[in-house]
Amino acid sequence: MSAQCETTARRAAGAEMPFFEKYLTVWVALCIVVGIALGRLFPPVFDVLGAMEVARVNLPVAVLIWLMILPMLLKIDFHSLVEVKDHWRGVGVTLFINWGVKPFSMALLAWIFIRNFFADWLPMDQLDSYIAGLIILAAAPCTAMVFVWSNLSDGHPGFTLSQVALNDLIMVFAFAPIVALLLGISSIHVPWETLFLSVVLYIVLPVIAASLWRRYLMRSADGEARLKRVLDRMHPVSLSALLITLVLLFGFQGNQIIEQPVIIFLLAIPILIQVYFNSGLAYWLNRTFGVAHCVAAPSALIGASNFFELAVAAAISLFGLQSGAALATVVGVLVEVPVMLSVVWIVNRTKPWYEARITEDVQ
Repeated sequence: MSAQCETTARRAAGAEMPFFEKYLTVWVALCIVVGIALGRLFPPVFDVLGAMEVARVNLPVAVLIWLMILPMLLKIDFHSLVEVKDHWRGVGVTLFINWGVKPFSMALLAWIFIRNFFADWLPMDQLDSYIAGLIILAAAPCTAMVFVWSNLSDGHPGFTLSQVALNDLIMVFAFAPIVALLLGISSIHVPWETLFLSVVLYIVLPVIAASLWRRYLMRSADGEARLKRVLDRMHPVSLSALLITLVLLFGFQGNQIIEQPVIIFLLAIPILIQVYFNSGLAYWLNRTFGVAHCVAAPSALIGASNFFELAVAAAISLFGLQSGAALATVVGVLVEVPVMLSVVWIVNRTKPWYEARITEDVQ
């Protein structure tokens, strides 16, 4: 084990997954039940909420998404980008997976499964929308949950922070072109104005706002303590916003899910495949290039996980609350925790195998 990994392991010893994140799948399942029930009991309420739009942006959802995203971005210190050079091989692998493999592999998997294998079991008029949702889900690398996965896999905190900061910076410029390219290749109409507005509203402005807010909090000697207090207060607000958003989505999607409950299972299959494929490829490439395990583990996890809050917001803006695209991104939320915990288990269990190669290269 390298010196940096030994230090990281001591820091992460005893790290546990927060209660809410640990049972995120349970909360999402409850949101499905509550959302469907409320949607069927109070349809006029959901009609009113759905009609509250400006330039195809649903205002209640926009407020909720901001409440979700801001606390996540507030954790990102863009000054940590200076550490990129210290982990350049791991960063290079992660960037390749996040931006050169993941969106394109998901587009291929969506075409194979949604357009072909599962087409007879899915609503024909929603096939393009499901594919679009899966593409949008894969085009945004995860920002928040990766810190949890990194802790659970004894990941190097400096690498994780610098990689997330770099991904967020790239996302400002790359998210819209990649989504537009893949939707175009899939013969799905791209509403460019709405896509551009989504990027500005849910990426550019939150990044700027969070950066300014963080700078304001960190201006004095007790900046770290002030930042922690704000994050602690914002945490339950962010979680509540996520749950309310999911209830709204399932309220609009209730009839479709009740009529064809197999939809969620079918949409989960390409998501699961792409997670294991991308994490495995990233892990193998890091081992091939002799990257330390405490960098390779979070690299594999960042390479596989998705910024589902942004994906949900973009899908709603582009295709609407009742679209198949919105449902596809929410399925990503549903499977996120169990599948990523399984990847954490895999990278932890294979650590001796991984480091055997590194030891051989050193010798």
